[in-house]
Amino acid sequence: MQYWIVVVSKDHIARGVAGGFMQANHGKQGPLKRMSVNDWVICYSPKQSYAGNEPCQAFTAIGQVADDMVYQHKMNDDFTPYRRNINYYACTEAPIIPMIENLDFIKNKKQWGYQFRFGFFEIPEADLKLIKSKMVD
Repeated sequence: MQYWIVVVSKDHIARGVAGGFMQANHGKQGPLKRMSVNDWVICYSPKQSYAGNEPCQAFTAIGQVADDMVYQHKMNDDFTPYRRNINYYACTEAPIIPMIENLDFIKNKKQWGYQFRFGFFEIPEADLKLIKSKMVD
């Protein structure tokens, strides 16, 4: 089992949670193909909305990969992103700032935001457990 973080604005992941799916890196297929059934995924939202600049800086959704399907979904004539079905759990948004010192995937605690620039990455199980403990009862 693997543990993943996907970076997505809070407004966009709200649509994913409502629909039971996720997209990664602007709809690219590659990251989604790296995932397996029952892998955990945590969504980190740097911003409240994709088009805005209001910060969120919190983990906003958590779930597990539901099946083996990676599929495309036409959103409009110019955008047909890849998606993956996710079983999301009811959760509470968890701010990242209080956790930074205890997250192993963040190597440079002073420049903690750097890792999130990749948009999708694997984290150690201990980090998943810490974040999950702050989100799910």
